[in-house]
Amino acid sequence: MSIPMRSWTPTHGAPYRPVPYRPDRMPPQETLARAAELRERMSARRTVRQFAPDPVPEQAVRDAIACAATAPSGAHQQPWSFVRIKDAGMRRRIREAAEAEERVSYQGRLGEEWLAALRPLGTDEIKAHLTDAPELIVVFQQRYWLGPDGERRKHYYVDESVGIAVGMLLSALHLCGLAALVHTPSPMRFLSEVLGRPENEKAFAVIPVGYPAEDCVVPDLVRKSLPQVLTEI
Repeated sequence: MSIPMRSWTPTHGAPYRPVPYRPDRMPPQETLARAAELRERMSARRTVRQFAPDPVPEQAVRDAIACAATAPSGAHQQPWSFVRIKDAGMRRRIREAAEAEERVSYQGRLGEEWLAALRPLGTDEIKAHLTDAPELIVVFQQRYWLGPDGERRKHYYVDESVGIAVGMLLSALHLCGLAALVHTPSPMRFLSEVLGRPENEKAFAVIPVGYPAEDCVVPDLVRKSLPQVLTEI
């Protein structure tokens, strides 16, 4: 069933107007089946750093971003922007700028404790995934709302809101059969400059998207078990 779309406008100061919410209740057995299937599919998700150059379906990425944009947010302010980059020249510029920052980080800025934590992952300052993947999604957080006349309004729980949206984006991409990586070069100010973003936006993450390369490998990692992460009271 398609959901009718309305144009978004800022709701700051608007009165509370509730509307009915009556989704169909799923039978318990179907709920259990879907939950088991989702758990199995998500357990296969891996961060990928070696991508095939093959293009990905256009609408699949748009739909995944649309899914991410349904995330809950502080005061429903939706403080996120997504920039999708397929242009090879722009991806190369981003890689060059990211590697310049990463060289400084890996040569001492991170510190030995952080480097020791990264060592089992096999990462270094070379970020080939930024150009090997057929496209990038750069996620920006909007620290405040910026109106066309320059008016500003503070956003709330921005980090939490955008973090949830990124998690939903990764899940949507994986469930569409695509691979992704969350890359957070530090600092990331260069992304706003390279992409010409407005002053209220701050880069949150760079996400290469594509298919794993034929010779792709990933670290031999073990996730925590459910009893290790869950406390039930």
